[in-house]
Amino acid sequence: METLENRVRQAIRLVPDFPQPGVMYKDITTFFRQPALLRDVIDDAVRRLAGFRPQALAAVESRGFLMAVPIALQLGIPLVMLRKKGKLPLETLAESYELEYGSATLEMHRDELSGGMRVAITDDVLATGGTADAAARLIRKAGAEAVAAWFLVDLVHLGGRARLQEGGLPVMATLIEHQPY
Repeated sequence: METLENRVRQAIRLVPDFPQPGVMYKDITTFFRQPALLRDVIDDAVRRLAGFRPQALAAVESRGFLMAVPIALQLGIPLVMLRKKGKLPLETLAESYELEYGSATLEMHRDELSGGMRVAITDDVLATGGTADAAARLIRKAGAEAVAAWFLVDLVHLGGRARLQEGGLPVMATLIEHQPY
């Protein structure tokens, strides 16, 4: 029987030299063409995250939103959308971070989380961990606790998993890639 991890690996299209030379981009749009696989991945994420008893799910813009909606629905918890700077209309909390090819800032409305809430983080791909680390810092800035992070793909060789775990955040992923393609 084929593993869920291998099914996801086969469903993701690889695009060489995007967004810059030397990068092997993981295009997950092809994954979303397979509803049965998507359902199985969401069920797996829900099973893994449930043990951390999250009270909210924080999703990183924008592909993280796609994964987060069904996960939050199945867990029966609120969804908090972490947006790029300047996208939210009300008072926000912000956290800046470095990316593989630049820098960015995540924001969320100041009133999204209440003190002491247990919050899980989700996004599509974990690379260097800068975005997820900023998400965890933003959650803590709001007075809540980041309890776990789940990703569709974890590119372990880029160091994000180690970075987040060193900061005390448990990391889970459906597809774990140890070597570059």
